[in-house]
Amino acid sequence: MSTATGSGKSTAAWRNWAGTVSARPAREVTPASVDELTAALRQAKDDGLRAKPVGTGHSFTAAAATDGLLIRPDLLTGIRRIDREAGTVTVEAGTPLKRLNAALAREGLSLTNMGDIMEQTVSGAISTGTHGTGRDSASISAQITALELVTADGTVLTCSEKENPEVFAAARIGIGALGVISAITFAVEPVFFLTAREEPMTFDKVTSEFDALYAENEHFEFYWFPHTGNCTTKRNNRSAGPEDPPGRISAFVEDEILSNGLFQVVNSVGRAVPATIPGIAKISSKALSARTYTDIPYKVFTSPRRVRFVEMEYAVPRAALVETLRELKAMVERSNLRISFPVEVRTAPADDITLSTASGRDSAYIAVHMYRGTPYQAYFTAAERIFTAHEGRPHWGKLHTRDAEYFARAYPRFAEFTALRDRLDPDRMFGNAYLRRVLGD
Repeated sequence: MSTATGSGKSTAAWRNWAGTVSARPAREVTPASVDELTAALRQAKDDGLRAKPVGTGHSFTAAAATDGLLIRPDLLTGIRRIDREAGTVTVEAGTPLKRLNAALAREGLSLTNMGDIMEQTVSGAISTGTHGTGRDSASISAQITALELVTADGTVLTCSEKENPEVFAAARIGIGALGVISAITFAVEPVFFLTAREEPMTFDKVTSEFDALYAENEHFEFYWFPHTGNCTTKRNNRSAGPEDPPGRISAFVEDEILSNGLFQVVNSVGRAVPATIPGIAKISSKALSARTYTDIPYKVFTSPRRVRFVEMEYAVPRAALVETLRELKAMVERSNLRISFPVEVRTAPADDITLSTASGRDSAYIAVHMYRGTPYQAYFTAAERIFTAHEGRPHWGKLHTRDAEYFARAYPRFAEFTALRDRLDPDRMFGNAYLRRVLGD
């Protein structure tokens, strides 16, 4: 095994969080500096090994799998610098989002928007296009102002709108295909308060009023419980405060029923006896009552997720959301499927990142989940058929069956990305089977 900063033969298989992917690399390295990272890549190149950085394994796809050099970023962590005048923070690529969020809060700063899970490393999160929900504020990648990328030949590129702009446009969501990110500069702002309002709402009401709910709230999302006509909605909007976090009982009910302990039990029962799922869903969907609370952003946007699952998520044009979701509900109702996880719906404004799921178009996201160990293929296949009929773009880190031919049609700038990959990694040092499928060879 590797030493803290060295490299050696690997005997352990690498496995992702969901258990959907495993790989046995030839060796591992845990570099403690950019110099050590470039040296490791040059050595791998000399030895004819492919290379891949891995974060915390929260991607469901094999984007990070390698049989060559596995690069662990555990020692490339922490804040390099804060520029309050420019409103930016530069952070090492291996820094977990939860550590970044806490460190920024101590400095009186915050990202503008974020996803609901913060276990990922910053580089892993941006490489696959991690996002939250927002009317005006976009994904984590869209908040990047600069990044540092180590290419296949060991060159360290600084990328921004002014410096290597074509690399910057692509590498903010690069799927690990262009090089290894060593540092990221994010736009930040003074920390602020968000007031969250959560309340149950029927599926028919949410879908019929979706445009207004979207327009009236900075951050709107909702969960639909399959086998029911019930949803739970969440609206996050900036407020003057003061801080008023959820009470202990309210937090327990929300976290445990929707996310963790009791949810684990419910899913275990459902996996063992699928016929119980519709009844359980009706009870679960009515267990969550309305509540309002106020806190700093990461305490409102994010929540713990201890129940293991597999997930597929597609971005469709925002205008197509309601029709797509109604088709999904109709499909579930006429099928024999038994689905114990709620369907999550979020939005993002158009951005200018080459392979962002929101590239060039206002988007809405529909995420379908299944409890780990439960057969998911029939559900995901049927859902994917609906999503692709609406020009859907799958999340790069979540399960899907699309290939390069599909993406060439789905992304107007797809050829721009693959041409850049040809230039930066002509020998496919950062390639693997997943990238071969989604980008071509």
